[in-house]
Amino acid sequence: MCKSRFHGFLKALPKVEQHLHIEGTLEPELLFSLAQKNGITLPEDPVYESADKLRERYGRFTCLDDFLHYYYLGMSVLITENDFETLAYQYFQRAASEKVRHAEIFFDPQAHIARGVSYDTVVAGLTAAKHRAQKELGITVELIVCILRHLPVPESHALVDTLLDRGHFNDGTLTGFGMVSSEKAFPPELFTDVYARVAKTGTHLTTHAGEEAPPSFITASLEHLKVSRIDHGLAAAQDPELLKTLAANRTLLTFCPWSNVALCNLPELADAPVRKFLDAGVLFSVNSDDPAYFGAYVQEVYCRVQDTFKLSVKDWAWIVRGAIEESWCSKERKTEILKELDQVLDEYKDLEA
Repeated sequence: MCKSRFHGFLKALPKVEQHLHIEGTLEPELLFSLAQKNGITLPEDPVYESADKLRERYGRFTCLDDFLHYYYLGMSVLITENDFETLAYQYFQRAASEKVRHAEIFFDPQAHIARGVSYDTVVAGLTAAKHRAQKELGITVELIVCILRHLPVPESHALVDTLLDRGHFNDGTLTGFGMVSSEKAFPPELFTDVYARVAKTGTHLTTHAGEEAPPSFITASLEHLKVSRIDHGLAAAQDPELLKTLAANRTLLTFCPWSNVALCNLPELADAPVRKFLDAGVLFSVNSDDPAYFGAYVQEVYCRVQDTFKLSVKDWAWIVRGAIEESWCSKERKTEILKELDQVLDEYKDLEA
């Protein structure tokens, strides 16, 4: 919770979350519950003795790959369509309670297919949760399907074959296409042809870049993958010319400042380039990434950013307005959320940090 008078303002802001891995919302309690339901034997690692011990271990990640080890172990308990619906709906409930009005969520079908869980099972569960959330919680949701960059490129082509066969890029099931997982050893250029195939459908394109790799990975993603958005983008702060390009093209960075600290990409939150992005006019949103693993959902991330950087109402207006305008929801939905934002900004216009 914020330590400043800004807490009420941040709580009232209508939020859009654009960097959220749905598998990363698997809280330890649900993990243990689904493991028991599905007869999944968890590792003998002592951290799996209780939810509290597992959560404590999550607080000691040393790098991206250390986190991914537990991330992939965790998703092994997700088996049925109902499991995925339960997982997603629990996140939507939490998000709605924090005034997230629109969420664009990643999911990793290849990680599930490798376990014998079909793409159709995964997407059916997530779609059911999406429709429930829109009806019962008033939160709009878009799905972003992701490929895993550490797997052989032909496997990504195989997934695209499935997606095209199902027609999910054209019937509204999927709104975006992205790429995740270990970054440094797998440059964007490897996936140029994969992205080119999806681009022909008119689907929104994004990719994780510049989380642990240099700015050149961001530049290559823009040039070779033709993405309109960059997930993370932390390394962009190291390249003034890249910042100018991002600002000029209104390329949104779905920034996750707290997860960058949790995975040791930043020594502490004060080192996040929040001010540098603002000063350069770079659009960015503030997101939670994998909140069950990093210990902070989006409201808490907003608060930690505020406590660290002492942003103004004007700063937050820039951040949130840009995120809404560059979201992938309908024009009508954007108008609704922007109207709510203007009401909140008017209410808190005299607030000082």
